Amino acid sequence: MTSYFTHPSAVIDPGAIIGPGTRIWHFSHVCSGARIGEAVSIGQNVFVAARAVIGNRCKIQNGVSVYDEVTLDDDVFCGPSMVFTNVWNPRAHVERKQEYRPTRIGRGATLGANCTIVCGVTVGAYAFVGAGAVVNRDVPDYALMVGVPARRIGWVSERGDRLALPASGLGRAYCPHTGDLYLLHDQTLTKEATCHDGLHRSQDTAKAHPRIA
Repeated sequence: MTSYFTHPSAVIDPGAIIGPGTRIWHFSHVCSGARIGEAVSIGQNVFVAARAVIGNRCKIQNGVSVYDEVTLDDDVFCGPSMVFTNVWNPRAHVERKQEYRPTRIGRGATLGANCTIVCGVTVGAYAFVGAGAVVNRDVPDYALMVGVPARRIGWVSERGDRLALPASGLGRAYCPHTGDLYLLHDQTLTKEATCHDGLHRSQDTAKAHPRIA
């Protein structure tokens, strides 16, 4: 008896490593050698390749393919039909399996619906890639990315709320819900502290922003 749930229509090849509490839904395919952590949710029609690594508590929505050399750290969200690649310049008539480029998605990052992550990039921890964006270069921690190609338009907290900060420069802001303090220096954002009266202080120091869905 397995410690994870799989729908009868899913295909789990022998040799896949799947952690307890993970759920794999209709028509998904996990290849031999794939490594999937604990309490992961894998939606319908998801493909997980042999050299893919998926951390704990990730949520992968319907229609996503996690190809070879893609690594998802813990708590990554992959929106419906978002796309990974693993070859920079594919040709049907040229074999390039030895040229796969590794892609890493940092802890807590969100990859919005229908976005594309071009192979070879690193998306930083808790970054937020908006729906339909095309990421073709590395993304800093906490960055809010939109557009084609994706550009940084701001910053988000670990909770996913937009922070009242410029895209670059100097600044400080509190998450409007948790009260966590974030400091911006040039193009790097760091989380510094947690405020116990977070909502009150955040209202004094930052404007509320709508979430980017």
